[in-house]
Amino acid sequence: MWPKRRPRAGYIPKVVLYHAEGCHLCERARSVLQEGGIPFEEVDITGDPGLEAAYREWLPVVEIDGERAFVYYVDPAAFQRRLKRSNTDQTEAGR
Repeated sequence: MWPKRRPRAGYIPKVVLYHAEGCHLCERARSVLQEGGIPFEEVDITGDPGLEAAYREWLPVVEIDGERAFVYYVDPAAFQRRLKRSNTDQTEAGR
């Protein structure tokens, strides 16, 4: 049996929420991230042609450590699992 992976102490995944003005799904996603208890960055795509092209049809978009993790809806339990997986991935990369 494999030993349990232990998270690297002090590691905090980088979480980014891409949102736009007036997006009610974005508000819901923000609430889930706030309840998740880790810091996250918010990027308002409104008015930026490059960001609009990349993200508008998928809003809200949540990226964890540079990977697209959620679009349209952020399930709280799935968010916590992704955070734990990200932490485990970083632990293995540091070996």
